[in-house]
Amino acid sequence: MPLRVGITGNLGSGKSTVAALLRRRGYPVLDADALAREGRKALAGRICQAFPEACRGGVLDEKALARIVFSDQEKLRTLEGLLHPYVRRRLMEEMDRQTAPIVFLEIPLLFEVGWEKALDRVLVVAAPLEERLMRVQIRSGLSREEALSREARQLPQEEKLRRADYVLWNTGDLRRLEEGVEVLLRVLESSP
Repeated sequence: MPLRVGITGNLGSGKSTVAALLRRRGYPVLDADALAREGRKALAGRICQAFPEACRGGVLDEKALARIVFSDQEKLRTLEGLLHPYVRRRLMEEMDRQTAPIVFLEIPLLFEVGWEKALDRVLVVAAPLEERLMRVQIRSGLSREEALSREARQLPQEEKLRRADYVLWNTGDLRRLEEGVEVLLRVLESSP
């Protein structure tokens, strides 16, 4: 069985950048967000039943759904109750197909949903709050308040750092981040 390493971090930390660096080096990286997008399509009928105001003519409007769930904690839990079992099942299926000695799983809410129990190691990608907020605003077009609201729904970065097996600091210097990934890979490749 391959070594299963979870990649997590708060909004705008650079998880996807680290995942891309690992893929470039030939490592399989499973993406929970991509599977959640797949799940929203596969479960669109059930999501539209739960959130009719997010659907037009039976078609799910992703932006409307995001506005609804990120402004109401109870509605967010309802959506997660639909999506998380789907994502968990698909991650397990994809993990079972892997033959590489190390498999990475990019899971933004890894600790929040208890995935650390299914993994061998956890890598937290971290960055200063202001830098993360700026990245999210540029990347996603969210306002500072929207980004802070989403940040508040995640486990604090400090707690993730405390629970991590490995930490990569992403301060915006790509070369330095690449060097950190290389060091991490040497450590993982030599672990039992």
